[in-house]
Amino acid sequence: MDATDELLRSADPSALLTLEGAIRSLNPAMAAALGRPAEQCLGRGFGDLLPASQRMSAESLVAHAAGTKMVAMRVLEFPGPGGAPIASLLEARQAKDPASGEQLVWVHALDARNDVTSLLIPFRLATEAANLGLWMYSPQGHQLEWLGGAPALVALYPDLTAPLSRVMSAVHPDDREAFGQLLRPAPAQSAWVRYRYLTPHDGWHQLTVQTRRIQLGYGGPERIFGVVRDETKKAKLKEKAQAALAAERQRAKDTADFSSALITAATEQELQQVVLTRLAATFGGTGALLALVDEGRLRVSTDARVAMGDVESLHGLPLDRPSPLPEAIRAGKPQFIPDREDYIRRWPHGAGFPHLARLGSDYTTSITPLGEPGNQPLGAWMVFYGSGHQPSLDERTLMGTLADLAGQALRRIRSQQARVELATALQQTMLPTLPEHLAGLEVAARYTPSRAGLDIGGDWYDAFVLPDGAVALEIGDAQGHDVNAAAAMGQVRASMRAIAAHEPDPATVLMRTNELLVTMGVARFASCTMLHLDPRDGQVTGASAGHVPVLCARTDGSHSIHELPGGPVLGVVPGTEYREETFTLDEDSALVMVTDGVVEGPGLTLDAGLERAGTLAGAALHDGLDAEETADRILDTAVAVDHADDVAVLVIRRTRLRPRPHGVPSIGRSRRRRWHRL
Repeated sequence: MDATDELLRSADPSALLTLEGAIRSLNPAMAAALGRPAEQCLGRGFGDLLPASQRMSAESLVAHAAGTKMVAMRVLEFPGPGGAPIASLLEARQAKDPASGEQLVWVHALDARNDVTSLLIPFRLATEAANLGLWMYSPQGHQLEWLGGAPALVALYPDLTAPLSRVMSAVHPDDREAFGQLLRPAPAQSAWVRYRYLTPHDGWHQLTVQTRRIQLGYGGPERIFGVVRDETKKAKLKEKAQAALAAERQRAKDTADFSSALITAATEQELQQVVLTRLAATFGGTGALLALVDEGRLRVSTDARVAMGDVESLHGLPLDRPSPLPEAIRAGKPQFIPDREDYIRRWPHGAGFPHLARLGSDYTTSITPLGEPGNQPLGAWMVFYGSGHQPSLDERTLMGTLADLAGQALRRIRSQQARVELATALQQTMLPTLPEHLAGLEVAARYTPSRAGLDIGGDWYDAFVLPDGAVALEIGDAQGHDVNAAAAMGQVRASMRAIAAHEPDPATVLMRTNELLVTMGVARFASCTMLHLDPRDGQVTGASAGHVPVLCARTDGSHSIHELPGGPVLGVVPGTEYREETFTLDEDSALVMVTDGVVEGPGLTLDAGLERAGTLAGAALHDGLDAEETADRILDTAVAVDHADDVAVLVIRRTRLRPRPHGVPSIGRSRRRRWHRL
């Protein structure tokens, strides 16, 4: 599978476009979002397949990604299957087709379930620009929330959020039935409806409202939005004071949402998403960009409302360039540029930049670094304002506070990412490569680390061919879920391999390994099961050091739980001798070895978990699945267990051997063993 195919594997809508915006390929989710079969979308302009109201925004998003080679984000509406449109946050960035070398634009919907309020910002901005008001109704909670809009309309509602009963009490009794009809989810969009509304300050207002049902993101909640127009046209003496109060209240809410979203951002992409969807709206800007330092150069992303010429001049800029943005990042001090004369006076070398001609006439700009002076440079954000806008001292102070939060979030994200990468690399070196093409056997393994802490743990599995031709199989669990646990796991696994090369009996291997760990004074103990399997006759010899029982599954769908003899966990009791048992694994049957994270959890006993895993394994063999597919089914049970522990699964299925060519010796040990059929 090539890299472009990988980009379309997401469950969310995703498409690859040419730089001109024509759809080259798309996944089923994007075809469903566009409301037509995939073959009818290919070759068509992406914006042409969206509602007319969304085309300009879609084309702007694609153009920014195609023209600037940077990430751009924008909220767009897609047709919904139930009639209600779906508001989705789309990201666009360039991607290269590895087969042809062609530059494409990858457009895909982002998961905004943790930040649904970011999807509301375009609706607020549009209604405010149209001098309208906007509220949102949640049918489940019977709550009506005022989202903003024209200041005069904001002032009509003293509370940002109110129960429906309180709002309805302010509607004229003769108009309540018509108003209530608007809040029922039948039409995707209603007609304009007039009603009288009593305000606490200046009496009755004549309002008209139109409602729309909109789903907030794929899989997100459906809400009813009301666009409000005040038709009383009465002069309000207190309008200016009320508007200022409403704006301050909205600013406080936006700031709280902004801060909360920065604190909870878990990845750089989520941080970009928070900044680019909120920054300009929170501070009254016309556009915003985020510049992060990457190997001494600036990596810029935008909200697609910034002129491409401005962005291109900044993307890839060296951090040591004598220019406002790099200087603000290096010095850790914010910059405000009111006009072209101020820019040239402070940075004379930049007089030739063509986009500077608009400074002071079309826009002003502010730059705020993500961090304090003296710290490692992380980046900065820029906010562009309409002509004549001068951010107040309070606005600049607040922006600096939020930028510090963004810098702290970025440092936290990068620190965690470095730890995860280190842990993942260590874990990959610890897990073995299973032997391939074993005559008469299929072997498959799965491993998933703990969901808590580092992406690493102490569970392990191993399978290797012994000198006598049999196959050794191990699964175990070293105490802990950290780097030390992984190191202890590596010690145990390596020791058992070395010992098994000379003493293949499982009981002897466990005894020698226990002696070694006790002598070394290892601070961690480990449970383990080891099997010695002869694929020719199916004889299995096994022993356990305090580990989970083994499961045996058969093609008729049945299973059994086999608890092997043995002794205590490894590394605790000196001088322990372990017992072993020999049994036969029938052809087309399978052994399933697991760690306790698969079969035991807060809401599941070990016995119940073993029964669940055994039933799934038996059903898998009955359905004709191979060892790989059976291992996947067993791993799925760990999700239901809800155990914050590592998970390992090892499946060994005995298949029918082909007749041995004449003169080829059989595989197996010569001495007799006692056996027990499962």
